[in-house]
Amino acid sequence: MLRSVLLRWIILTIAVAFTSWLLPGIHIGDNMGALFVVSAVLGFLLAILKPILMVLTCPLVVLTLGIFTLVINTLMLYLTQWLTNGQFQIDTFWWALLASIIISAASMILNAVLGED
Repeated sequence: MLRSVLLRWIILTIAVAFTSWLLPGIHIGDNMGALFVVSAVLGFLLAILKPILMVLTCPLVVLTLGIFTLVINTLMLYLTQWLTNGQFQIDTFWWALLASIIISAASMILNAVLGED
C-alpha cells in the first residue's frame, strides 16, 4: 500500500516536472522541495476532491463524452496553485488546460511503463 502511494507520488512528480519544463506558462519554485510539495498537494486533490467532482458533474461528463474531465483537472491545477502560495504558478487558463492534458498523458504512460496496477 505505502509502496503504491509513493510510486504514484513519484510518477506525478515526474509528470509535473516534465510539464513545467515543457510549457513556458507553468512555473514551479526554484528548488526540488517546491516540486515535491506541488505534486503532493495535486496528488491529494486528485485523490480526494476529483472523484467527488466527477460524481457531481456526471451529467456534464457524459454529455461531453468525457471532455469535461479536462476542465476538472484544470480546476485541480488552479486549486493547487492557490493552496501552494506562489510555489506553483499558471499564466492563463489555456496553459492550465494544456498542462492537465500533458500531466494526465505522462502519468498514464509512466504508470504503464512502471507496471503500476
